[in-house]
Amino acid sequence: MPHAISSDDTKIYYEVHGSGPAVAFVHGSGGHHAAWWQQVPALSDRYTVVTLDLRGFGRSDPGFDSRAFPDDVLAVLRAASVGPAVLIGQSIGAAAALRAALRDRDLTAGVVLAHSLGGIDHPDLVARVKADRAKAEQIPVLDRLLTPAFREAQPAKTFLFRQMGTFNTAKMADLRNLNVDGPTVDEIRSSGLPICLLAGELDAVLSVDTVRAAASLLPEATVEIVPGAPHSMYWEAPTLFNAAVIRFLERVLVSA
Repeated sequence: MPHAISSDDTKIYYEVHGSGPAVAFVHGSGGHHAAWWQQVPALSDRYTVVTLDLRGFGRSDPGFDSRAFPDDVLAVLRAASVGPAVLIGQSIGAAAALRAALRDRDLTAGVVLAHSLGGIDHPDLVARVKADRAKAEQIPVLDRLLTPAFREAQPAKTFLFRQMGTFNTAKMADLRNLNVDGPTVDEIRSSGLPICLLAGELDAVLSVDTVRAAASLLPEATVEIVPGAPHSMYWEAPTLFNAAVIRFLERVLVSA
């Protein structure tokens, strides 16, 4: 069901599907609420699934200060009245999800950082993420996101993937502030926030070694490294992505 609310005088679009314990998906830089078309049907038979458009994306108003993203996420959760939700953040959406969860623990039951460390402020992790990004920028954008085998076998889904971003007005240059002043490892651990580090073995944007380095600093975190999966696992390998998400949801929401 579609809805729209105002967050800091900016219209934020969101949808609610299904019923049960709540999960909210926060898209990456090329997505919006419809990016989760392979997740909503798989989860909405047992969960209340919230999808949203960050400002500058999809059907939300333009508004390019990405530092407002966490408050937009929280505004949606309050308006949807779905109870504590597990936030699933994909790529840049993970930074928004992590900050939102730490900002209001009453509204959040956990966070999945999918293909991102969520902007964690730690010298070793920051250096690793920066090095991974520099390496990724040496290859074409589509090569960073989807495997060649998928693009050859699924030209229609690849075309749709590329078209998704044409609905957005925000550009990468508008999103840089999102990684400024991220939470420290100590802040995350002291919060008691359940975290899942979800990564693909073939992710060209964030290396498995970097994810494992983060896991060593967050020993309470759940770690899911999926063989053969790229940065956009949710799109290319939705069955594997959904299964990993559901495993975390079953652990967190049952114990919540």
